[in-house]
Amino acid sequence: MTMAFLFPGQGSQYPGMLHQLPDHQEVQETIEEASCVLNTNVLDYDTEEGLASTVGVQLALLVSGVAMARVLMRQGGGPSFVAGHSVGAFGAAVISGVLTLGDALLLVQLRASLMKQAYPSGYGMGVIVGLGPLQVQQLIDRAATRADPVYFANINASHQVTVAGTITGIRRVLAAAQGLGARKAELLQVAVPSHCPLMETVAGKLEDAISRVTRSEPQIPYIANTTARLLRTSDSIREDLVRSMVNPVKWHDMTKQLFERGTRLFIEMPPGRVLSSLVGSSFPSARVAAASHTGVDSLLYLIKQEQSS
Repeated sequence: MTMAFLFPGQGSQYPGMLHQLPDHQEVQETIEEASCVLNTNVLDYDTEEGLASTVGVQLALLVSGVAMARVLMRQGGGPSFVAGHSVGAFGAAVISGVLTLGDALLLVQLRASLMKQAYPSGYGMGVIVGLGPLQVQQLIDRAATRADPVYFANINASHQVTVAGTITGIRRVLAAAQGLGARKAELLQVAVPSHCPLMETVAGKLEDAISRVTRSEPQIPYIANTTARLLRTSDSIREDLVRSMVNPVKWHDMTKQLFERGTRLFIEMPPGRVLSSLVGSSFPSARVAAASHTGVDSLLYLIKQEQSS
């Protein structure tokens, strides 16, 4: 049996996502643990206003993903691999056994706060579908300026990439992409310029913080955001969590690595289904499921099928 749990990043959130988690003991325990660590009711983040905050959305995503993974694992559905997109990597690190949920919450809170402080307004990310990485880089080279920097951010699929920088600069790149025939070119629900050199200072402060956290060696292999390699040590995972802030997420290569290692069932943790859709498009023979759109019993049935194959 080869199965991967996928943990989504910013852009997949929506109001009510925590309240829509299944009514299971593991969910309640995770919410209570997170609320105790953060000294606030994490369900308060589960509103349009709460999720508009970089801090609120990143914490809500971490809680959502870990809670669902715990539900499945408690009932016999442990993964062979974990992979998280952007902040989703912290959920992957928790489920792999490298970080405790408490430490991950405090690190993500710090991460998000530093990002918000560094770029309180005027910055963000955009997505382009229908153009390849080389084409998008050429558009960036022509549209970006010193006053309005734009950087290549993520490679989500062979023809789906994201860019990060100032909103003004991103809009120029998106308009140029539409002129080249991109099927989609729009701003994302992300208020900071992630995965680019603008985050270098933030990454340095996060590295200081994570270096002081006690980490364990992973019990489940983790796929790196920055290199798409399989990581089996806590030090290499720590480095990936830090360096992914300033480097593109190689999501397409990450899932390709998993597929080539025999993974045939990919389950995306709540709240999104973008990651599982990307896998389904890239690898039609794989089975994919989004936990936010599939009941726990149905997920466990898929897992049992994979275990017996």
